[in-house]
Amino acid sequence: MEGEAQGMDFLHCLGPDTSATVFSLLDDPADLARASAVSRSWRRSVIENQFSKIQCLRAYPEVANFTNIEICGSGSSVCRNVGSDAGAEFDKLERDHRVYMQLSHGLLSPYNTKDCIIHCIGASSTDRYPEEAMENTLEAADRLGWNPSYWSSRGHRDPPMAECLMYRLQNDLCLVDEIKMQPFKAFFREDEPIYSAERIRFQMGYPKSPLWSETTIYGENEGQLIADSNYIWTYTSPEFPMLQENVLQSFKLPHPILCIGGVVKIELLGGMVKDAFDGLYYICVSHVQIVGMPLSGELGVAPHGDGVVLVYSPDPRKCRVPHSE
Repeated sequence: MEGEAQGMDFLHCLGPDTSATVFSLLDDPADLARASAVSRSWRRSVIENQFSKIQCLRAYPEVANFTNIEICGSGSSVCRNVGSDAGAEFDKLERDHRVYMQLSHGLLSPYNTKDCIIHCIGASSTDRYPEEAMENTLEAADRLGWNPSYWSSRGHRDPPMAECLMYRLQNDLCLVDEIKMQPFKAFFREDEPIYSAERIRFQMGYPKSPLWSETTIYGENEGQLIADSNYIWTYTSPEFPMLQENVLQSFKLPHPILCIGGVVKIELLGGMVKDAFDGLYYICVSHVQIVGMPLSGELGVAPHGDGVVLVYSPDPRKCRVPHSE
């Protein structure tokens, strides 16, 4: 840069503290990318001060759960041998900067929401399997032809009951804005009861070990799949009241949440209807949507020790052309 050649570098004029404050205020990934391309000193400042990571953390505090970064393919996860500890440390920071820039682009770009569920993991209980299996909650209608389509819990003697449904999202990293749920109305009963829960709450997190790839859940194994001991929860929502209405009810989160690990647990708290036949309390759900946006499939997570690693697996086809930024 001409100004840098003449000894008038903006960073040197402001000093490290003031210039760091200016850079930390950038909230657009494109602005940070442009700043790092101005000169070698600007790029070094951006990388050494980890401004790309700060940008992600400021927008989504859940990013703090990442304990490390790995880049898969072409030996990228191993730092180059540059002959000094300082050089190796900068090489690692440069690698992390590349990944956080990719992450910030996904987190901060405008997006259109969609249903992010890819398949069911399991339910805390199922009354009659497979007729009342939770896979029915992926269907938008509460009946398929003349057959009802819903999930039902087992019966409880007392209303202070707790059940849960657990879903796998389309990618390891998803932004989640809201959860939608429709309680089931037993239209085949004379009084047409609506078996809604009293309250609802959500947890998001990642499995401690890889989940099975199969989407079929059997009655005897679903309790193992949804056990809390298998997961680390990085977010727990406040409780929301449910209406005893047969409509798709929206539960908007206080702000969009970065779901790290692609697992969402829906907790259904308290029964409201005692069944006229057996005198037990049930919770029945017709349809569920988890609304948000999956991030790029190049970004994933992997459990490591007591934490989780952010994994970047760049598409080789994209690596042949320069990034637009």
